[in-house]
Amino acid sequence: MSTPSSGWYPDPGGQRGAYRYWDGQRWSQQLSTSPSAPPPRPGPTPSGKSGGNRGVWWLVIAGAALLALILVGVLAVRSMRVIGSDPLPPGSRGSQNPCPPEPTTMPSDTQQKGDGRVHGGRLSYPQLGSPWGPIENDIRVPFGRDIAKQEVMVEDNYQPGQSWVASVLVGELTAGDGFYTPENGADIVAKCVVGVFYGDAKVTRDDKVSKATKVDGHEAWTLESHLTFDIDGLETKGELMILTIVEIDTMRGALYYASIPDTTPELVDPARQAMAGLEVDS
Repeated sequence: MSTPSSGWYPDPGGQRGAYRYWDGQRWSQQLSTSPSAPPPRPGPTPSGKSGGNRGVWWLVIAGAALLALILVGVLAVRSMRVIGSDPLPPGSRGSQNPCPPEPTTMPSDTQQKGDGRVHGGRLSYPQLGSPWGPIENDIRVPFGRDIAKQEVMVEDNYQPGQSWVASVLVGELTAGDGFYTPENGADIVAKCVVGVFYGDAKVTRDDKVSKATKVDGHEAWTLESHLTFDIDGLETKGELMILTIVEIDTMRGALYYASIPDTTPELVDPARQAMAGLEVDS
């Protein structure tokens, strides 16, 4: 297929009425409401990152925007489709709904190596001991696959058929559009969590940490937020969300996610230790 010329095209990420610029090699991070706008100016390189748009693979929510929330409802892996009828440049697959409400895939059988670590995709952390449960697979992450998790029961059956847990997980991010960085991905995932994973409850997000970092030599972004909410029958009214997005290579990403209710503060340190022990499998 011939590569279209540079110019503004309907946003492959699915934002209605928005256009993203294709320069012949990669998508811009900037959006425009007009297809006749002048080309965007190159932006400064974010502190702590390597130069240039690295075409970071994944549209973390076009599968998109990870997280071991056994919290509520049924979560799912998004499906991706081509947006718009105009011919689009390579890498233009996206989703208009970043957090689909129903599962679209069957669970993958994440293989563990018996090395004392929890492996999901190419990311792993040191397995946590009691009270953390056994390693399990998960399909409720709408922007990931090969998800492996550990959980601690916090409030069992707070509503009929509903339980609340503390969770830690790792997994591979679903491949998608090529204009997101780890920082973009962390923001997308966090917004998906706040907007979808707590049912109809109003959630207030208070970011405590948002910074570029490294995981086993790979570019990454860590976001920590305190979330507050009020759900009928649930004693827990808030929790700590810890999220790290890791750039595995130019085509793949990975995610570490922890959700620690305020009612179990003793579980925060183990979650941080697991994040500190993250490794990228070869």
